[in-house]
Amino acid sequence: MLYVVITFLWASILLYLLLGGADFGAGIIELFTSRKNKAVTRKTLYGAIGPIWEANHMWLIIAIVILFVGFPVIYSTMSIHLHIPLTIMLLGIIARGTAFTFRHYDAVVDDMQHLYNTIFAISSFLTPLFLGIIAGSAVSGHIDPQADTFLSAYIFSWLHWFSVSVGLFTVAICGFLASVYLIGETNNDQDRLRFAHKAQFFNIAAVICGTLVFIAAYIEHIPLIDWVFGNWVGRIAIISATLSLVWMWSLLYQGKLALLRPLAGFQVTMILLTTTYKHFPNIVILKGGGYLSLLEHSGQEKTMEALALALLIGSVFILPALFYLIYSFQKKPLEHAAKH
Repeated sequence: MLYVVITFLWASILLYLLLGGADFGAGIIELFTSRKNKAVTRKTLYGAIGPIWEANHMWLIIAIVILFVGFPVIYSTMSIHLHIPLTIMLLGIIARGTAFTFRHYDAVVDDMQHLYNTIFAISSFLTPLFLGIIAGSAVSGHIDPQADTFLSAYIFSWLHWFSVSVGLFTVAICGFLASVYLIGETNNDQDRLRFAHKAQFFNIAAVICGTLVFIAAYIEHIPLIDWVFGNWVGRIAIISATLSLVWMWSLLYQGKLALLRPLAGFQVTMILLTTTYKHFPNIVILKGGGYLSLLEHSGQEKTMEALALALLIGSVFILPALFYLIYSFQKKPLEHAAKH
């Protein structure tokens, strides 16, 4: 049952990155869109994420609940030492959702719309930035359980080059996902080409930020190269992601759009797999060589059995309805894309 819970935890993180990350990427795209194209971009974004954007946060909620119930030591350690980036991330989610709602449903159209647009775009950037910072901090070895000062306990645990570079990489990935997803939402070749250029821009940004991650890891003595290339799973995942990226761009230039989204999702899945496989089950790596393990620091056996049962039963009822919701709103764009 423990491995059932761990599987749900990993899957919820992946789905939040793929679906919620694409939503954040929509706001990031808006942030990097010229003024003359902002109106049509917002219209396309709203048509794509409007019906399902709120449901995507369920994956984050599931991950938090799993950690809170099944791995209380890991949950408390992260929530204490990383409470500042966690708070900023959660505030970003709230601000982004509020601004997204108000700018579309506010009864009065006035100068407040500009404020809503600004909050939406900036919070869409900051939220994945700090999500990546949290992820990078968890495995960086900077969290010090023995820290005796505010700075060492609550600032230097997350404010360092490696975590910041992971945060920027996460932003680039979200922008890339959203750009690829939105190509199939367009109704004309001009908009399709514009989002293709956005995808290219964020693809390059992801490569640059990924390089910065490796440089920061080398400087801070984090064995990221070994995690990624030191095992056959990581090597196969990287090769597969690279080949699928080449295939995706080939299909895009041929005007074949139907497989773009699955290929982009596959690439991000491979990235997450290769960065988590080698140090599994150690989800948090502490300063001085300590760690928090999903196997060694799990809850009581009865608790894990009840949690696994709840997740399995809940998935039977929730997942089909959720994926049907996504399918329903994406059916027309996919059919349209298939004709091309």
